[in-house]
Amino acid sequence: MSGESPRRKNSSGWTHRASRLRPSASGSIVESVQIFGVDIGGSGIKGAPVDLDSGELAEERYKVATPQPSAPDAVADAVAEVVGHFGWTGPVGMTFPGVVTGGVTRTAANMDKQWIGLDTHALLGARLGLPVTVLNDADAAGIAEMAFGAGRDRDGTVILLTFGTGIGSAVFTDGRLVRNTELGHLELHGRDAETHASSKAKEDEKLSWAHWARRVQKYLAHVEMLFSPDLFIIGGGVSREADRFLPLIEGIRAEIVPATLRNSAGIVGAAMTASRAR
Repeated sequence: MSGESPRRKNSSGWTHRASRLRPSASGSIVESVQIFGVDIGGSGIKGAPVDLDSGELAEERYKVATPQPSAPDAVADAVAEVVGHFGWTGPVGMTFPGVVTGGVTRTAANMDKQWIGLDTHALLGARLGLPVTVLNDADAAGIAEMAFGAGRDRDGTVILLTFGTGIGSAVFTDGRLVRNTELGHLELHGRDAETHASSKAKEDEKLSWAHWARRVQKYLAHVEMLFSPDLFIIGGGVSREADRFLPLIEGIRAEIVPATLRNSAGIVGAAMTASRAR
């Protein structure tokens, strides 16, 4: 016996694939709740249904390039393509690479400036015709890593840093999230730190791993001076190659570990947030 349970209708009237039958560790068949997560980034938009019991993607993620220019309507169409690829008809959690308060995007460092001040919750909800939640992308990744990944069961101050087009951050104190910290925009050498130490900066400037690691080290030292964390979790796509640069970083008191959910973290955290909002 395997496969999906029938579509269900919840109290709000929305139908969605509420669960999937899967084998448990003991071999019995159990139901796992699924919610859809979408991770909107400066270069790509990806999504998949998420098994909220395990923190794993229930199906292989689907990804499209972020439209250029990344105007709101074009991005909303791309999000609809990702969600529509799975025939999903239920709640959707979404990330955005910037500050998000009350569903409104307040900053858009690596996206079109039309996003600033936009009611993104209303735009994406109307485009999909589904209930949505929207939160900062690094916050979503941090929520997932704290629940299922490198931050699980860790107390004290934990800082997730995602290195990609920019540098995202999620700060937790004894498991509680401080939202929208955006530490990639701390000033370092007279400019935003992310323009100096993101993985995009490494690619654009064709830096060696050793050279880039020195930049990351200086950035981590600056963040450590301000927050005195117990643990740094290094996320983003570059975390797949953590062994090429983390051993080169010296002089940081806090423990430094790679994220374990890697590029799935934003999708998982978005789905978790949508589930809590139901």
